[in-house]
Amino acid sequence: MIKKKEVKKLTKDQAEKKIFNLKKDLFNLRFKKINNQIDNPAQFNQIKRDIARLYTTIKNIK
Repeated sequence: MIKKKEVKKLTKDQAEKKIFNLKKDLFNLRFKKINNQIDNPAQFNQIKRDIARLYTTIKNIK
């Protein structure tokens, strides 16, 4: 989970790198879900929220 204060301090490049890493994590979670290896299904929503929060931050930086 990314805290709101942390997101505000990020530069555009740092935010884009975090988005890329979160999308990788989301992709891997989908495979774990297919194989019934997922521990915490709430991670899906949390990662999606973090990605949206980062996109909003990038939008406001411009």
